[in-house]
Amino acid sequence: QVQLVESGGGLMQYGGSLRLSCAASGRTFSSYTMGWFRQAPGKEREFVAGIWSNSRTFYADSVKGRFTISRDNAKSWVYLQMDSLKPDDTGVYYCAATTGLSGVSDVSSYEYWGQGTQVTVFS
Repeated sequence: QVQLVESGGGLMQYGGSLRLSCAASGRTFSSYTMGWFRQAPGKEREFVAGIWSNSRTFYADSVKGRFTISRDNAKSWVYLQMDSLKPDDTGVYYCAATTGLSGVSDVSSYEYWGQGTQVTVFS
């Protein structure tokens, strides 16, 4: 069982930066694939970034070059550094965990979810 708690969301102007953090419980955190997803009002939840236990990373095309996912296995944290923010980045951001390696970008692949943190970008 894994419990996930996100933090770091907030209000930011266009072009600014935010860093999201996700604290994970559980002694096997280092073996989990971790992901960040977001959901805008009236839209489906979508993949943002993912990271395997060996730190290989994956990104949605919409955030490549602007967002960076990383993890600290010793402390059981995963991070999402978001730079050059745009209004389209607005939404609730969720941290997720799965024991699998495939389907990193698929919502259905993830077994555990945090409660989400709101990110609002204004122009």
